[in-house]
Amino acid sequence: MLFLHGDVSDRRIADAAVAAAVERFGKLDVLVNNASVSRQKPFEEQTDDDWNLAMDTGLYATRNFMLAALPELKRAGGGSVINFGSGAGLDGQPNQASYAAAKEAIRGLSRVTANEWAPHDIRVNVVCPMALTAGVSAWAEARPEQYAQSAAKVPLGRFGDPGRDVAPVVAFLASDDAQYMTGQTLMADGGAIKLR
Repeated sequence: MLFLHGDVSDRRIADAAVAAAVERFGKLDVLVNNASVSRQKPFEEQTDDDWNLAMDTGLYATRNFMLAALPELKRAGGGSVINFGSGAGLDGQPNQASYAAAKEAIRGLSRVTANEWAPHDIRVNVVCPMALTAGVSAWAEARPEQYAQSAAKVPLGRFGDPGRDVAPVVAFLASDDAQYMTGQTLMADGGAIKLR
């Protein structure tokens, strides 16, 4: 395991992280973009700083790491990029305009790069989880009614566990078992949203 402390919105951090991973593990053939910070409040109350926070740590961080990883993914002869989206964007979750916008932008970026990078055998997919992370726990505490409404929409009856319910989906997309999948959004959300 390897840890690097830094601001994911800084392209230099993405370059350093990729270089450190290649030095430690010999190559890079999987990239998972899961960083994101946002502030939940009604759209009209969100400031430029709120929007910049969501876009910098979500969309721009994803872009930075994808650009940093691309030469190494090509050098490895292909690989898998797994970006995290969110049901907040698909469902239009109130109080999450900047976060939802950043996550939907990531889905759009993922579809474009899935097409552009396919000739290099690089697959790009999206996972939209509904998991009880520390951030979701804080949101549930701050907005218990909204949390209860979201939880009630889950046919499997609970928010997922990040390790048990979401990580296996990511591992699948990273594996050769998903070698014929690209440009897709997989919902790891207990059935809350059914894409068509």
